Amino acid sequence: MSSYPFNNRSLWHCVCLSFCLLVVGCNTASPDKYFGIAVLSTNMINGISGHGQIYELTSPSVKMVDGDINKTAVMKRKEVMDQKIQYLEENFEKLTNLKETSETKEMLQASISLNKYVIAIYKNEYQQLAKLYDDGAPATQIREMEESIHAKYSATYETLLGKLISAGKVYAANNDIKVNWGVQSSPL
Repeated sequence: MSSYPFNNRSLWHCVCLSFCLLVVGCNTASPDKYFGIAVLSTNMINGISGHGQIYELTSPSVKMVDGDINKTAVMKRKEVMDQKIQYLEENFEKLTNLKETSETKEMLQASISLNKYVIAIYKNEYQQLAKLYDDGAPATQIREMEESIHAKYSATYETLLGKLISAGKVYAANNDIKVNWGVQSSPL
């Protein structure tokens, strides 16, 4: 009989159990990370039901030319949309990689629904609108497309966002995440 409190089989079980706990612990993100990916990231899309996205297309960002900070050029609207879509798709991948738990289920599902909805709009209608801007289409044609996007998508967007905000508030309260909920998106 050995003087060690564990035999080889017990030691092996302890090592395996410790490894499993470590792996499970590493696969579960912190509440702040869940909240950031699922809720806070939607700040990038809050202009979809109001004037924010239209303003971004009307007054696009500038970019450096040839890496020179003294030389800038106005970005094409397609570039603006492509960057927004890339961000949304990267965040969506992070979102879908989060482990769903009983505590995160409602928030994650609401965020996934909202993100799927918005990504499709950006890939289709907002890309078309960006093309109208880049091609110098008449202002009336651009305005009609803007109004069409708003009329077609705003109500559903606001509903999906409302579900996410409600779930996010519960999650934040349950995990002691301090959030200023005072800023709201508003329709046109």
